[in-house]
Amino acid sequence: MSKVNISTKTNGEVINPNLHGQFVEFLGSGIYDGIWVGEDSTISHYSGLRKDVVDALKEIKPPILRWPGGCFADTYHWRDGIGPREKRPQYYNENFGTQKLENNHFGTHEFMELCELVGAKPWFNVNMLSGTVQESREWVEYVNRETETSLAKERAVNGHPEPFNIDYWGIGNESWAGGGNYTAEGYANEYRKYTASMPTFGSGLPWTTATQNLKMIAVGPDGNKPKERAEWTKDFFKELTKYRKPKIDGYDLHFYNWNLTDETDTVTNFSEDAWYRVINGAFELEDVINEQYFLLEEGVKAIPQEEGTFASDIHVDLIVGEWGNWHNIDLTAPSILWQQCTMRDAITTALTLDIFHRNCEKVQMACVAQSVNVLNSLFLTKGKETVLTPNYYVFKMYQAHKGAQKLDIAIKTDLLGREKEHDLAKIYSFASIKDDVVTVNLVNISSEEAEAIELNFDQEIEFLCGEALASEKINDFNDFGKEEQIRLQSVTQPNIQGTTAKLSVPKASVSVYQFKLNHY
Repeated sequence: MSKVNISTKTNGEVINPNLHGQFVEFLGSGIYDGIWVGEDSTISHYSGLRKDVVDALKEIKPPILRWPGGCFADTYHWRDGIGPREKRPQYYNENFGTQKLENNHFGTHEFMELCELVGAKPWFNVNMLSGTVQESREWVEYVNRETETSLAKERAVNGHPEPFNIDYWGIGNESWAGGGNYTAEGYANEYRKYTASMPTFGSGLPWTTATQNLKMIAVGPDGNKPKERAEWTKDFFKELTKYRKPKIDGYDLHFYNWNLTDETDTVTNFSEDAWYRVINGAFELEDVINEQYFLLEEGVKAIPQEEGTFASDIHVDLIVGEWGNWHNIDLTAPSILWQQCTMRDAITTALTLDIFHRNCEKVQMACVAQSVNVLNSLFLTKGKETVLTPNYYVFKMYQAHKGAQKLDIAIKTDLLGREKEHDLAKIYSFASIKDDVVTVNLVNISSEEAEAIELNFDQEIEFLCGEALASEKINDFNDFGKEEQIRLQSVTQPNIQGTTAKLSVPKASVSVYQFKLNHY
């Protein structure tokens, strides 16, 4: 039996809802067929946006949607995606060696309609590699200017008189690789130029009333390269200590749980050893977050206070702008980076979200890569069919943590005795509280055994509800034209005696229980 002790009387930091963000990009069928089917499509849609995907996204209330990339952002010119669709230019999207025709039918207005339909805030990534400073500035003017400038009038002609009020702006993408192969110093200099060109809308000027306050997000490191990631962060912030500091609000770290070394491990056909190897790989992100948060804090502290009247403090949030499993590429898949998702992916998705929850004082925003038809996706589409992957259900189960306060817990559980992954335990857990309701996650990573669990609280509780996500086989997945193999299941009511709840969780499962505190 595993035991989880939950302290409810001392609440921790609030979990930023932005940690449950999503990411959509022009890769494979991630946008076209995945999100955009067009206004002439026989597939049900909202003005060309795929209805079943929009409806399901709306149900999990994504706080953030990042677009247009990713790698695609550094070849994307925003003017190609506005105006009459039949007049928009066409060209080949060559990301990841593909030759996919890009017709630009999904652009700024279409993306913003998606955000409005699902209730998400947009995060725009500007083109630093093949674009210009002027192009980026004009994009900000086009979407955000409220007065009747030429660009604001053009936006109105294109169907949206009111400004979109985009807050989050990523300056480049993965500039250490395909985004330009910059050095940290070189990128910092470009970052200064791009952010300095951005409209202020009155922000920071004492004699004006600010209408907007843009959030500038800098490119953080490649989280999968231990030496490079540390040096990039040190060198980037060292550059910011020189002379006047640029505006910077966020620092965008990327991390993937690579699964590329074993050719026998395919997305849906893998061994028990591969199950544990990939699950173990997900935990590296917590070490990366701790390291990068420390380096970021040290870097910010080293930035000297500016001279003069308009000196200001600096605060930079750590962000994980891309995360998820990246398995061996399947050359028989419908499109590049298209991946099925099994219970293995659901387990690592749950563990990763709990890493963010557990470190909510260190990381403030994160986006899974990606929402539809790409890598660690929530949706897979084919023709008129849409599949909800197990990852979707994890996000759905975990909604209660958004805006809640994390709780201190102590877990007593057995190690699995793995030779290579010797630190792996059977049970992982996280708990949060909001409005006297405690939400407890229980992740059983054992591929073979269910587990009895005792939850010990510091005051009496009442069971409210619970759900489990599980399947008979570890490589089960939800497929087109078939009944779902992995879906949410109601749990048996726990045996509650005072402050203790006893229950059981299935093998290879994610379970979420909610309890009401009884105050006397």
